[in-house]
Amino acid sequence: MKTILIVDDEPRTRQGIRKTLEAWSLGRYRIETASSGVEALSWLQQNDVNLLVTDIRMPEVGGLELVERLSVMAHPPVVVVISGHPEFDYAQKALQLGVVSYLLKPLDKSKLVQAVETALKREEDMNRIERMEKLFDPKLLETVQEEKQYGAQVREAHRYLDEHLSEQLSMRAVAEHLHMNASYFSVLFKEQTGLTFSDYLSRRRIQRAKELLVNTRLSIAEIAEQVGYQTAKYFVKVFRTIENVSPGQYRQGLSDHDERIQ
Repeated sequence: MKTILIVDDEPRTRQGIRKTLEAWSLGRYRIETASSGVEALSWLQQNDVNLLVTDIRMPEVGGLELVERLSVMAHPPVVVVISGHPEFDYAQKALQLGVVSYLLKPLDKSKLVQAVETALKREEDMNRIERMEKLFDPKLLETVQEEKQYGAQVREAHRYLDEHLSEQLSMRAVAEHLHMNASYFSVLFKEQTGLTFSDYLSRRRIQRAKELLVNTRLSIAEIAEQVGYQTAKYFVKVFRTIENVSPGQYRQGLSDHDERIQ
């Protein structure tokens, strides 16, 4: 269950926001409150939060200082700021800190709910991007982005490899498919992609394996076979070399954070 933390030193405002969000959420979210920035920081030492709704002007630790302190977290929450003062400097600083919405008191309930929905959608988008970044091999992604600049033979080699990953592939076999000399093909491939044929093939196979680990319940052995490895043991060895974790650890790491790609 996702958590929303409301931080405001005015009890009436704090409870009013809480009641509004509880009525809107219908139990879908955990709604917590803190009466100061100091209390919020203490609470956050033991708890995770997805969305922070905070007042700007509070004793000791104000809302913007609170947001700045949270920005160093591995996964900082998205933020909605509320203020009783339409001050430009505050609004400008809030935008610089990546605050999703800046609401003025007295709060309009419908605008509050709209701001919260927008912020939670932003958080989902950020999580999705983070998951995609974890899923894609940066070196492979670079070759995809540069592919338009490759010659027709290297582009055809990429297409052929993608279509035959489950088969036993060799550089000589791909060169023959392209009606090229194997030595010349090897030099051309490395020159255009920046990767050796062997490195590209291994990374492409592991990339496909990661997609299967995330999107299917196939066993490690079944995935190894689908991406062209004759034994699961060798597949695990190559996977660990490229990803620094085993296939099982990779899958578990994603499921622990409910990060399955839909």
